[in-house]
Amino acid sequence: MAGKVSTVETRLAKLAGRSHGVVTRGQLLAAGITRDEIDHRLSLGALLREHRGIYRVGHRAPSVEARYLAAVWACGDGAVLSGRAAAYLWGILKGAAPPPEVTAPSEHRIKGVTTHRARHIARTTHRGIPITTVPRTLVDLASHLSLDALARACHEAGVKYETTPEQVEAVLAKRRRTRGAAKLRAVTSGDVQALLSELERSFQRRLKEAGLPLPQTNRPAHGRRVDCRWPDRRLTVELDSYRYHHSRHAWEQDRRREREARARGDEFRRYTYGDVVESPRLMLAELRALLR
Repeated sequence: MAGKVSTVETRLAKLAGRSHGVVTRGQLLAAGITRDEIDHRLSLGALLREHRGIYRVGHRAPSVEARYLAAVWACGDGAVLSGRAAAYLWGILKGAAPPPEVTAPSEHRIKGVTTHRARHIARTTHRGIPITTVPRTLVDLASHLSLDALARACHEAGVKYETTPEQVEAVLAKRRRTRGAAKLRAVTSGDVQALLSELERSFQRRLKEAGLPLPQTNRPAHGRRVDCRWPDRRLTVELDSYRYHHSRHAWEQDRRREREARARGDEFRRYTYGDVVESPRLMLAELRALLR
């Protein structure tokens, strides 16, 4: 008997280890664990019911991934994490983890889960969880976020996943009507004067205090979004925070941005947090000369 129990626990652990500690009744039965064995472990608390036919294995404090995956599986085949929950998992929406939100081909009503129905879903997998693609996630967010919050999400998507306006437009083009589409297009086209970080806001304050002209911010220039640009003065400025510019990939992107700016005939300058906030005198002197 002890050997059989050990075998069952080994199978449970193997299944759970693949999927954030979440298993389905179907998976357990397919692994040779009987209905009686499932019911016995439910009575002991070794299996914890998350949704109908969806269980957590022996942990009472589920991770965000466990909650999200359980919700997706509860909505059946073809379901994906979507909306704010997907944006949070992708890391393009900050703050506390939103409740599970799932889009599926058929209609479902699951307690504690916001559900949507859609036939065609741009989907992928992230952290082992079926999820809407980043461009589709941005489209889903468009009707729920403020203009500034949507601009920040688009910026995060561009930095982390190199999501382009063309990718977002391809998703919009496949949908008849999308709430917030005009707002999203205003962001991706650069028509919105968005400030995405405290460093950018500090830079703007320094310019105003010095009586210097303000730039366009976070608008595309020859296909790539740039932090600050004065088109009439042929000047591009990038603001480097450690958060976005400490990796090798970011370093390579920075060099490419500089080459592109010079190729379009712009002067190019790069300023750090120290230049903007701590010791702005030399930066402002340089900008006065360039913007005369």
